[in-house]
Amino acid sequence: MKDVLIELEQRRATARLGGGQKRIDAQHARGKLTARERLEILLDPDSFEEYDMFVEHRSSDFGMEKQKIPGDGVVTGWGTVNGRKVFVFAKDFTVFGGSLSEAHAQKIIKIQDMAIRNRAPVIGLFDAGGARIQEGVAALGGYGEVFQRNVLASGVIPQISVIMGPCAGGDVYSPAMTDFIFMVRDRSYMFVTGPDVVKTVTNETVTSEELGGAKIHTTKSSIADGAYDNDVDALIDMRRLMDFLPGNNIEGAPEWPSFDDPDRYDPSLDRLIPDNPNKPYDIKELILKTVDEGDFFEIQEAFARNIVTGFGRLEGRTVGVVANQPMVLAGVLDSDASRKAARFVRFCDCFEIPIVTFVDVPGFLPGTAQEYGGLIKHGAKLLFAYAEATVPKVTVITRKAFGGAYDVMASKHLRGDVNYAWPTAQIAVMGAKGAVEIIFRGADAEGIASKTKEYEDHFMSPFVAAERGYIDEVIQPRSTRRRVARALAMLRGKRLENPWKKHDNIPL
Repeated sequence: MKDVLIELEQRRATARLGGGQKRIDAQHARGKLTARERLEILLDPDSFEEYDMFVEHRSSDFGMEKQKIPGDGVVTGWGTVNGRKVFVFAKDFTVFGGSLSEAHAQKIIKIQDMAIRNRAPVIGLFDAGGARIQEGVAALGGYGEVFQRNVLASGVIPQISVIMGPCAGGDVYSPAMTDFIFMVRDRSYMFVTGPDVVKTVTNETVTSEELGGAKIHTTKSSIADGAYDNDVDALIDMRRLMDFLPGNNIEGAPEWPSFDDPDRYDPSLDRLIPDNPNKPYDIKELILKTVDEGDFFEIQEAFARNIVTGFGRLEGRTVGVVANQPMVLAGVLDSDASRKAARFVRFCDCFEIPIVTFVDVPGFLPGTAQEYGGLIKHGAKLLFAYAEATVPKVTVITRKAFGGAYDVMASKHLRGDVNYAWPTAQIAVMGAKGAVEIIFRGADAEGIASKTKEYEDHFMSPFVAAERGYIDEVIQPRSTRRRVARALAMLRGKRLENPWKKHDNIPL
């Protein structure tokens, strides 16, 4: 028996070394951690249960039968994050560059199936060079199996991808179908075809960073939801994100102890809106003063900054926050902002996370670039997302709510449950001066000025909308936290079902 136990420990030690000490040192020299080191940071101490440590590939082509390493380039299993169960897989770049083989894929598939059956989140740590070329179609088949499970798990359990090194070719599509993607600056990149292929096919000369680095995917493509300076920062923040997310689509938003009084007033909010209606202010100040303890996890902070999305808590319970940002493009809705917010709203609705919306929007961005770029369909995505959402929806209009953008931003007409407005709210088809110039076309300057004042008095206040019941209450800015918290507490028992359908046909 003793000999068998010794052999077991020797086999485990060999498997834990992955591709060997030399390759581990090379990984460290690049400023990257190994797969197991990453899991140690991500998971609670001593909580990781590893599966399939001794799995090896079964390929015999191109001399592969002589190159077999236990684990075959991916570490899989489950553990806990702050006591909550999660399933994990981490690509091991020290073993065949983390490339995906048939056996490698089967390890990931097993974890995905277990996560779906046990209704727990999946976190994937990516650091790999794509499919294992020596295995050909067997590797491609493995990718397809992984992709299928990404789709089946979507909307059932949260799926998070952290790109911590190369992620190319078929490897990119699995993260692309997960709920959130995060990257590490200067060390990770994602692209379907690499710089060499691009050079050959299109004659473009581009580096990996320029083609698919963290800066590109967080600011231009919107593929990634955030980026970090190193592995440790990324993994620690993933632990924080997991505290905001439910384990599945049934258990509801998580709750943590909160020491922030839900009835707290903040008199400084009474001075947040400038006297000049064209002067910007930072909507994040309102968000931070509304959520518990100023704790806000922003999603896609660097992309479409004219709208803010992220997670906070009220009375210890997770809420999703969507807010127009007057500091950027006056908070206008454009194609990018619409897509960003629509995806976030749909995630919240999938997982029963209430949505709080702060509105200060002068309309949709005009211009040929927007129209040619499909603004109509992109704007419709956000409208569609809010309209189909059945979770509690609380809306606060702080200043402008003009045109179709008023309707789109969780208005009462899209089944908003509780819709508040500050006294500074302006709800109208468009700004007063532009409206008067259309209605009274040809009038002189004095007439325009007179009619503008009349239009402002009639429409540029929340009370016309309140008279029709489109606004439930005009509230003091200082009481925003208390009113929103009480509304969400009242809505805890909300039950609303859409008509049965196989699935909707959102304007993609």
